[in-house]
Amino acid sequence: MAHGSTALAPGNVANPLVRRVLIDLAIMTVIGVVLALVGPFGTYDTPFAQRLVIWLGYAWLGYLLYAPIDAAARRLSPVLELPAWSLRAAGVLLASLPMALAVWVLPYLPNAAPVPDLATTITHYFSVVLIGAIVTVTTTLIRRDESTIAVQPVQKSPIQPAAPAVAPRFLDRLPAHLGTDLLALEMEDHYVRAHTALGSELVLLRMRDAVAELDGIAGEQVHRSWWVARGAVADVRRVGRNVRLVLDNGLEAPVSRANLGPLKDAGWL
Repeated sequence: MAHGSTALAPGNVANPLVRRVLIDLAIMTVIGVVLALVGPFGTYDTPFAQRLVIWLGYAWLGYLLYAPIDAAARRLSPVLELPAWSLRAAGVLLASLPMALAVWVLPYLPNAAPVPDLATTITHYFSVVLIGAIVTVTTTLIRRDESTIAVQPVQKSPIQPAAPAVAPRFLDRLPAHLGTDLLALEMEDHYVRAHTALGSELVLLRMRDAVAELDGIAGEQVHRSWWVARGAVADVRRVGRNVRLVLDNGLEAPVSRANLGPLKDAGWL
């Protein structure tokens, strides 16, 4: 977590970080139950109650290993100007090393685990990679769906009719390789830079015109030069009187003082 983050009050599920962690842990619990039912890595012959304990433990351990590395990959993507998907894939390969070791060693405790041969090591490792990749993709898809869920608007305005079940017009302006998981818009001169989970791209468009094309994506213009999707906020960072929203990809969007009150009332802060 970034230094200087706001304290998290117990039970404050309105905080984006707390909400995200609770959702992730719920997902990992479901995945642990599914894996207990399937019984991979030779655990199927183990009694179900024991399998359930084993795979719930592995699922939560996996979250502790994969989540920080995946967050770092998303944070580094705009810094290194590399596609987020490539860094996240590398993160899965990296996190799978300690995870594969844990899955191999823990069943033998308190005794020493045997040293596997090369073929067994490779098969075991890539089996862990496969599960890690599936879990990463699953959580990504769930987070993407969150960004399209309507939330309470920051500014008071008349009730608007339901948005049509079509993709927001702005997404048609983005290249296909960036996907449709829009995190934020950042104003750069006469352009807006669209940040998605897979990277960023400059679009020749005024900020107000870009925001007008975002019907169907829950979000707010938190600063004159920033619009942020509601589901993209991972944390809130305060330094003195300055408040910044930390996004899923590591970017930080400033919040103007004029928007602090409305955003707090809407549960963003």
